[in-house]
Amino acid sequence: MKVILQQDVNKLGKKGAMVKVKDGFARNFLLPKGIALTATQENLKKVERNLANQAQRITEEKGKAQELADKLSAISCTISVDAHEEDKIYGSVTAAHILSALEAEGIILDKKQVLLKDPIKSLGIYDVELRLHPEVKVKLKVWVVKK
Repeated sequence: MKVILQQDVNKLGKKGAMVKVKDGFARNFLLPKGIALTATQENLKKVERNLANQAQRITEEKGKAQELADKLSAISCTISVDAHEEDKIYGSVTAAHILSALEAEGIILDKKQVLLKDPIKSLGIYDVELRLHPEVKVKLKVWVVKK
């Protein structure tokens, strides 16, 4: 039986692909769970429309992310912390600190978008990478200064 996958299925295919499977697998598992549709002309057209809409939505999201990246590359973020005489700070600067500093600038991001390898443990200027979209990354200049 030929079916059109509605979502990615491990070892079977990607979303929107037409695959041939055994009748029992399709009737008892794929079709009842909504993972696949029978391969008819009507369903093929429906899947093509859905994939086109999804591609357009992804393009729009990428455009918005690129606009935000341009805005972020023009600004720098300053975080003031308590520090020793040797410029070592008490604690560390984490992604949460960077996000709160960006919120003060009016930019709201998710914690997962900040790609900070290790917490910042001393004063200085750092480039922190932000992933706004799978294809859009930007470097943010973070100044860690003494209070």
